[in-house]
Amino acid sequence: MLEAITATDPVVLLIDEVDRVELETEALMLEILSEYQVSIPELARCAPSRFLWSFLTSNNTRELSEALKRRCLYLYVGYPSVERERDIILSRVPGISSALAVQIAQVVRSLRTIDLKKKPSVSETLDWARTLVVLGRDEIGDEDATATLHILLKYQSDIERATKELLGRSRARCLTCSATSSANCALPAFRYR
Repeated sequence: MLEAITATDPVVLLIDEVDRVELETEALMLEILSEYQVSIPELARCAPSRFLWSFLTSNNTRELSEALKRRCLYLYVGYPSVERERDIILSRVPGISSALAVQIAQVVRSLRTIDLKKKPSVSETLDWARTLVVLGRDEIGDEDATATLHILLKYQSDIERATKELLGRSRARCLTCSATSSANCALPAFRYR
């Protein structure tokens, strides 16, 4: 942060996952955001020579202080649509087929509807897509899904819940593509039993 404040060139300060920083660091950010300076006790006060654009991101793992929230504009960025996530996968994962990208986006979208401790992020979606490409898969089969869910989900309870929801129950409607019969299901891996 000090480097950004003392830079002579235009700078954008990105503080990622601000909800994970210690309270002392949050206090320092308050000074930067309210007074556009950093005070180093008994040494100096550093202020930027030009306006400092600051962006903070949060995953809502803890509540931010009211003082910090008052100094920020809030913009919620939700998960992308299936189509947008497919486009992201296609642009970031070399060698992936369009059909596999659609399947991955649909499965991840359905996982995000389940009550999980941590829903899969776009980054984890890309990791899963890369894994399936490295494994040489053209579609997601039951075995591939169960063997690789740990790439998407970081808690064992989430993996167990997702496996049960996606693979282990009979259903009148497919969770991922909403088909009402297995012949019309867009996702062969999650066909009806």
